[in-house]
Amino acid sequence: MTDPADRIDTSVPHSARVWNFLLGGTDNYPVDRQAGERVFATFPGMVAMAQQSRQMLRRVVRYLAGEAGVAQFLDIGTGLPTMDNTHEVAQRALPTARIVYVDNDPMVLDHARALLTSTPEGATDYIEADVRDPGAVLAEAARTLDYDRPVALMLMGILGLVPDFDQARSIVATLMDALPSGSHLAVYDGTDQDPDYTEAIRAYNAGSGAIPYTPRSPELITRFFDGLELLEPGVVPVTRWRPAPGQEDVPEVSCAGGVARKP
Repeated sequence: MTDPADRIDTSVPHSARVWNFLLGGTDNYPVDRQAGERVFATFPGMVAMAQQSRQMLRRVVRYLAGEAGVAQFLDIGTGLPTMDNTHEVAQRALPTARIVYVDNDPMVLDHARALLTSTPEGATDYIEADVRDPGAVLAEAARTLDYDRPVALMLMGILGLVPDFDQARSIVATLMDALPSGSHLAVYDGTDQDPDYTEAIRAYNAGSGAIPYTPRSPELITRFFDGLELLEPGVVPVTRWRPAPGQEDVPEVSCAGGVARKP
C-alpha cells in the first residue's frame, strides 16, 4: 500500500495545513507557513478567526451531542487533528456517538490514527474523499453511520473551497437529502465583509497555487440552510453563536455560521 506521505505535495500549500499553522500547530511545511504568513501580514485577525472558528465547532458539537442528542456525526473537511476534535467533544457528552471524518489531504490520512480513538461504546472512522463527490462520501460513511437515524453533517470552513455557489448548494442538498428527519446541518465559512480579509484571501488565491477559497456574504451562507429549521441565533459571526459564559464580548471575526435541523 502506498504510504500517504509519498503522496503529499510539499510544493503547494494545502488549506488543512495552512489552517494547522494558523492554529499554532506543527503539522505543516514551509510552503504552508509562507502562505499563512502572507495572509497574516495583510490580515492580522486571521489567527483569531481560526481560533474562534474552532471554538464554535466545539460549542456546536457539544450542543448537538448533549442537548439535541444527536449520536452520529459526518465531519467533512476534517483538517489535521488538534485539541478537542469532533469525536472527543461528542463522546464526552454522549459516549455512544459515532463519528466519520472526511478529508482529501494525504497528510490528514497519515494522522488519522489520532482521529480514530473512540470510547468502547462509540465508533470513529476516517474516509479519504472529496466534498465535491458527495455520493462517494455517503457510500463510504455508510460503513459506520446508520442513515435511518439522525446525523449531524459538519461542513465547517469547507464550502468556501467550492467556488461555484450553485455547486456548493447542490452538494449540501445531496448530503442532507440522504439524511433523515432530525438530522442537523452545521456550517461556517469566511465572509466577504472585511476588505482586509478579502484582500488577504485574494492574494492567497492568486499567489499560492492552492485550491482557491471563496468568502461569501452571510446571506449566501444562510441559503445553505434552505428548507431546514435554522436554530437560534441564526447565521451569525462565529463568536456570536451561543458563546460560552464570559465570552459574550469577544470581538467579531470575518467568519459566520449556524446550525439547522431537518424537519
